[in-house]
Amino acid sequence: MSTLDRLEQTIAARASASAEESYVAWLNAKGVGTIAQKLGEEATETVIAALTGSDEELVGESADLLFHLLVLLQAKGVSLEQVLAELDRREGVSGIAEKASRKEG
Repeated sequence: MSTLDRLEQTIAARASASAEESYVAWLNAKGVGTIAQKLGEEATETVIAALTGSDEELVGESADLLFHLLVLLQAKGVSLEQVLAELDRREGVSGIAEKASRKEG
């Protein structure tokens, strides 16, 4: 089992805890809008770390970004497996061709 799989399981388990006991539960209690906003903040912090920070800062912010993405996916009922299946589907397809195919549908 991969690190992301274990993290997804931990997030699912903590979603039903009390907001006082779990950051994941607290985020879920605040709702998808708050979770999405937090994900956006982490994305911005990751970009800033990539441009001006150290490798350690980039690693830390990237971990925060992945964590919050998994929290959002869980809140929306989307599994990591679904996301990975989409990445598998896109494998070997030019980014330009893939993007163009989304406009057609």
